[in-house]
Amino acid sequence: MSNEQLIYGTRAVMEAVNAGKDIEKIFIQKGINNSLVNELRQLLTKNNIPFQVVPDFKLNKLTKGNHQGVVCILSSIVYHKTEDIIPLIFERGEVPLFLMIDRVTDVRNIGAMARTAACAGVHAIIIPDQGSAQLNADAIKTSAGALHNIPVCREKNLKLTIEYLKGSGIKIVAATEKASQPYFTSDMKMPCCIIMGR
Repeated sequence: MSNEQLIYGTRAVMEAVNAGKDIEKIFIQKGINNSLVNELRQLLTKNNIPFQVVPDFKLNKLTKGNHQGVVCILSSIVYHKTEDIIPLIFERGEVPLFLMIDRVTDVRNIGAMARTAACAGVHAIIIPDQGSAQLNADAIKTSAGALHNIPVCREKNLKLTIEYLKGSGIKIVAATEKASQPYFTSDMKMPCCIIMGR
């Protein structure tokens, strides 16, 4: 991980959040409970930014600097919201095609899925904010740059996102290796979201 992707120290991380930086993940040291860290937690919750409570050795492994119990990994990509993407697709007169990736933890698998999504004409990829691989340099490299070209929507609750998609007239389709036909022989002329994962 490059130094440009890492911010540490409570105030520095709060500044990054307030500046609207795209954040991959924030780690807060277990057992730290002071007013500044509590203020940071409230800020993260308000902005729907994922954070994880971890033992100090995890933070010490990420940086040798004085992290004060807080380390932030900046995102390699810009995240979007599903509700912002859908109207843009309809306004362009196109038929929405989404890929939702659930619980895929290998960065190279996500990269490969993004590369295939680009070839299939997917408008946006939807991932959960927890339990998914980081979209880091390895994922971007494996995607052959597709992760810079396809909007990625990071959502807190995939179940609610699915309901929102259905309410927007988008059909939900779950992918399986037991399917009778591959996706490229299916009729994709209707608004659709394909769900893949474990």
